[in-house]
Amino acid sequence: MATNEAKDAIELLTKQHREVTELFDQFENLGDRAKASKKKLADKICENLVMHTMIEEEIFYPAVRGHGKEAEEMVDEAVVEHASAKELIAQIQEMDPDEDLFDAKVKVLGEQVEHHVEEEEKEMFPKVRKMDLDLKSIGQEMAARADEIMASS
Repeated sequence: MATNEAKDAIELLTKQHREVTELFDQFENLGDRAKASKKKLADKICENLVMHTMIEEEIFYPAVRGHGKEAEEMVDEAVVEHASAKELIAQIQEMDPDEDLFDAKVKVLGEQVEHHVEEEEKEMFPKVRKMDLDLKSIGQEMAARADEIMASS
């Protein structure tokens, strides 16, 4: 995920959402015999999601959290959703693509991510836009951290 273009935090996260959705679509379109391709794509999905959740949890969510009870609740829910996605990610990363449930776990992860993305984009992001946050500078910090994470993975 190229993140160096100057974007605000919400644009950056939305772009990452689109990229990972595209990866899930590619995975869905692979045939049953494309085991090596499936493993590669699943690993890429997992890497991108790990990076995405880290920059949200380290930078974006803390910035949002201090803006009232509703912001607290939105962030709390998002963190819980991340925790359940992380569990599936860890399982997928440990699996071989020919193991039972590999495809099912990637599919369920995709569904969880889709739900999470929808909540963020339809509920959280519009509310965050109204908060007094420097989304440009938060976005730059997140982009730099994302590059760092991807370089070390």
